[in-house]
This record gives sequence, C-alpha cells and structure tokens, in this order.
Amino acid sequence: MVLSPAILEEYRRVGHELGSKHPDLNATFEPVLALMAMNAIIVDAPPLIEPVSADPFDDMFLAAALASRTRLIVSGDRDLLNVSGWRDIDVLTPRQFLDQHSLE
Repeated sequence: MVLSPAILEEYRRVGHELGSKHPDLNATFEPVLALMAMNAIIVDAPPLIEPVSADPFDDMFLAAALASRTRLIVSGDRDLLNVSGWRDIDVLTPRQFLDQHSLE
C-alpha cells in the first residue's frame, strides 16, 4: 500500500466526519489509520501540475501513484475509475482486482 501525507490527512478528515455521525466507529478509526500508516510506503507526492480527475481530491491518489511508480490503484471511486489508463496507471474496482488477481 502506498500513501502520501495528503492521503493520510484526507483519510483522517473523512474518518472524523464519519465518526461524528457514527460515534461507535470513532473509537476504532485512529488505530486503523495508524496501522495503515505503519504498513504503508509513505511517499512525498507533489500535486499534479494540471487536474486529471473530475474530483480534485482524487488527484492526490494519482500523484502518489506517480511518485511511487505504482501502476495500479484499487478504488470504487467513479472519478478515479474514469481516468484509468492515465500515464499507464490502471484503476480497478475491488471486484475487478480480485477477479484479475485471484490466487485460485
């Protein structure tokens, strides 16, 4: 897993937003985020020069993929899926990923 400081901050923001709506999730969010950060490759991913995705927040995922030379993003986000193939970075849904990379 590859993350950038911007992605971690976005996950934290969204997690706290969800936690305010669902207090039972709030207590478990920070430990999960810490576990992700401990097991991820953290890259310095400068912002893209020009927007790529229709959602400007999604460009941070493409920037992290570029910075780490990652060629695959797994996401259900429609805007990211729509730019699959940009600079040879494929974006697959979790189902597509499992179908293509199954161990069976």
